[in-house]
Amino acid sequence: MLAAATFTQPDIDWAALAPELVLLGAAAITLVVGVFLPLRWRRPFCAVVAGLALVAAGIVAGILFGIDDQPGSLIRGSLRRDRLGELGQVFVCIAGLLAVGVSYWDSRAPRAIDVPAHLSDDRERVAEYYTLLLAAVAGMAFFVQASTLMTLFLGLEWFSIALYVLTALAVDRLSSLEAGLKYLIVGSFGSAILLFGSAFVYGSTGELRFDEIAKAAPGTDRFFFIAGLAMIIVGLAFKVSAAPFHMWTPDVYQGAPTPVTAFMSAATKVAALILTLRLLTTAFPSEADLWTWALAVIAAISLAWGNLGALVQLDVKRMLAYSSVSHAGFLLMPIAAGNAIGGRALVFYLIPYGAMSIGSFAIVAARERETGRPVTMETIGGLGWERPFLGASMAVFMFGFIGLPPSGLFLGKFYAFAAAYEGGFTWLVIVGVVATVISVAYYLRVVLAMYASPELRLAPAGGSPPRDAPLTTTVFCSLAITVGSLVFASPLIDLARQASESLTYPF
Repeated sequence: MLAAATFTQPDIDWAALAPELVLLGAAAITLVVGVFLPLRWRRPFCAVVAGLALVAAGIVAGILFGIDDQPGSLIRGSLRRDRLGELGQVFVCIAGLLAVGVSYWDSRAPRAIDVPAHLSDDRERVAEYYTLLLAAVAGMAFFVQASTLMTLFLGLEWFSIALYVLTALAVDRLSSLEAGLKYLIVGSFGSAILLFGSAFVYGSTGELRFDEIAKAAPGTDRFFFIAGLAMIIVGLAFKVSAAPFHMWTPDVYQGAPTPVTAFMSAATKVAALILTLRLLTTAFPSEADLWTWALAVIAAISLAWGNLGALVQLDVKRMLAYSSVSHAGFLLMPIAAGNAIGGRALVFYLIPYGAMSIGSFAIVAARERETGRPVTMETIGGLGWERPFLGASMAVFMFGFIGLPPSGLFLGKFYAFAAAYEGGFTWLVIVGVVATVISVAYYLRVVLAMYASPELRLAPAGGSPPRDAPLTTTVFCSLAITVGSLVFASPLIDLARQASESLTYPF
């Protein structure tokens, strides 16, 4: 008679899972309670609950960052408790909090059809929106801690499905539905490639944990192991918006509701790039000679394609989408370096880049609500005179994307170049410098357009600008982070160093 199988419950570190639990609890509250509230209370209730949950989750992750000086594992190695993951959780929580500020008065945005005022909150699906936003942040917080191929895929699908729905949530806009469908199809294709690659790696090593894969690598079937690694890189490149796997990015960024675009532009890159760094350095150190060159080539293609594509764009959201592709190249450079300085460079670069991305899309959202039209190089004309603070902030963001002061990206790009140079990719540094020079043309075009029509100062295209304190506060916070990352670069670099020391680099 066979003995009864016994189940051993794994030890669970509830403190380390607290950020995800706080966010999921708040998501349940906004969904269950929010839909039963009167319309006039639904929006402030859901926004306040979401904001408080994001603040609480970020504080918990920050506390864990401060006390975790030794990396550890969770749930039998399924997740990794270390400072890199905890700092990544802080980043995505901040991105989510800023997205709440951009989203609050989104009902002022122009609709594809006329919506009666008393139905506005129903059509906007306020409770569902904040629930999905919290679920996406929770999925990203889980994703950055993944330490097995299984939890990697679960975390990826967790936040991706939430983003698919958020992209198409404005169901009365044809562009939003189209963007959601494209994101779903292309994103699912990328996830399938990643899953297929994970199956190849598991089949050749018999291991799911990143550290165990590295140990088993020397005795594997090299063909399937390398094929699996290549497919995993392709799958992650889809999420990072790196060329030539960026085909979804311009259409989705342009068609999605602008607050959703703002959140995606920052948070998705933070989560995907931190996980990419962890996966490659932990699971595939033996193949560093291959994946460093693969990422260097992808970075070069992204720099070229992103900048050339942005040069010909007239729609500002679409231009920022191609800018995102270009910056994916800059962000992949320190990972391709495969060294300790690359890890620090990546973490530091994400701070000003994420703030500028959200801030610039927030200003685009403000302009959309004023003019009732998509924001193009024409409709953004006069913004610098009509809204001096927003115009000046947008100018700082555009100069920052170039890599000029007073943005911390000035040091971020220098740091990324230094990592690539130390890693032996001098040619990639040259490509990055040329791409930076090219980018001056389209970033300055936005600045010139904003200040080219002073006669519009007393006659805004959409009448008197609406008061939008949450959005203005979001732009101010984004600007403060952008400038503060240069002013307080030393402590932030120290944070980046502490986070990156959680990993062991192949070079």
